[in-house]
Amino acid sequence: MLTRTAPGGYLIVRTRPVHDNAVELEAQGFTAVRATFSAGEIRSLKEEILSVYHDSEPDHRGGKGGTDVDNDFRYEMFNRSPLSQKIVARREILDVIEPLIGEDCHIIANTCWKNPPHDSLKHGGGGWHIDAGPHIPLTPDQKWPESIPHPVFAIGVHIFLEDCPLEAGPTGFIPGSHKSGLPPPVEERMNAELTYNGVKAKAIEAKAGDVVFFVSDVWHRRLPPKSSHRGRFFLQVHYGRRDIAQRVKPTTTINHIDEAAAERIDNDRQRLLLGLHRQGFYDG
Repeated sequence: MLTRTAPGGYLIVRTRPVHDNAVELEAQGFTAVRATFSAGEIRSLKEEILSVYHDSEPDHRGGKGGTDVDNDFRYEMFNRSPLSQKIVARREILDVIEPLIGEDCHIIANTCWKNPPHDSLKHGGGGWHIDAGPHIPLTPDQKWPESIPHPVFAIGVHIFLEDCPLEAGPTGFIPGSHKSGLPPPVEERMNAELTYNGVKAKAIEAKAGDVVFFVSDVWHRRLPPKSSHRGRFFLQVHYGRRDIAQRVKPTTTINHIDEAAAERIDNDRQRLLLGLHRQGFYDG
């Protein structure tokens, strides 16, 4: 656990008590806080978000895999929904994440997911993956020492707008896999029985108003949904340490390059060096 010594100061080890779920998040790579928000709060938020889906076209961002899947997502939700902007700043969330990524952590992405069970995988979190990193890569024969807490650089948060039972295809997390220093093996991407260190995935079912937290390095996926269920509906927020760039808008829209400097770019490596990146997972 960590804290800032002062605004703009260095990170140091935190000695004050922290939320129990922060401890579990650090140790296991994920945690769930039940009944975080009231039925009335979630009802109002859901109605406002549904109006965003109704009033706007899909964004076609991030290579999600086709127009039918693109319609599952709406990006920049704190820009589009005042209630989303409020709920992502609630202490019920910040009290869990700040001891891991600092009191000056910020939102790096804010996307709503409305995922029916698609006929093919395409996207929707259907195969084992990590969201970023590994931030500390290791070889398969190296093990992170249990005596040292594994650092966390980014945290994903799901605020559930509807119940998410097993039939909806909830997210499964493999406990401890965030310490592996490895991405999930490509050849096992669709193996629902994948293990790490002999441990199987844990499916996190949720009720509307629950909040699920997970670190970016943990192995996770959407477990197979039932075709008879309408699927998942949650507001996703990614929070990162202050020194990780925001990804809310594409770099083609928001960047630090003056027009004259942009005209001098003559190869792809220069584009990357100056901050013009291809869209990735967090973008949006």
